[in-house]
Amino acid sequence: MANPARDLEFLFELGSLGPMPRGWRQHLGMECASVLEHTMRVVFLALLIARREGGCDEAKVMKMALLHDLAESRTSDLSYMQKVYVAADEPRAATDLFTGTAWEDFRALHEEYEGRKSREAKIVKDADNLDIDLELKELAERGSQLPAKWQHFRQKIRDEKFYMPAAKELWDRVQTADPAAWHLTANKWMKLPNAGR
Repeated sequence: MANPARDLEFLFELGSLGPMPRGWRQHLGMECASVLEHTMRVVFLALLIARREGGCDEAKVMKMALLHDLAESRTSDLSYMQKVYVAADEPRAATDLFTGTAWEDFRALHEEYEGRKSREAKIVKDADNLDIDLELKELAERGSQLPAKWQHFRQKIRDEKFYMPAAKELWDRVQTADPAAWHLTANKWMKLPNAGR
């Protein structure tokens, strides 16, 4: 049974992920999304992939996407370079994080996600990877040269690590997408004939 005090501790711990920098910030040399910001977009990416693929439990996909990086409140978000030298005990962190809370059932979901055995787990991992590519596109828009240098790595990840055809198709579309299109096409000067008069 959930402990109300543990539930509040969990919520405060979740809040600690807001200002926590991502591991790859060291390599980017500029601000990037926090773990919480990353998680928010992963939820929607995972749901998009699930809907394009079909035959998935969408509620499970969303829950798994919500929890996929929560253990980083205890392990930190390690970059690809740091992972060569440091091993994080994410299973233990997830167990300790969820035990005694109203979200204790998330322990099994976290284990399933880490094992990549289910279709839903594979979808969430693809979404986790795709968010990196969306953010790299945004960083290039802000002037970073690093996304171009990482392009061959990201292509390799798309070709060899992605599970779902819909995720690969989304990756291909991201490469030619304009990160500013969402607001440029909705600009009031374009939509409202009397704006600015």
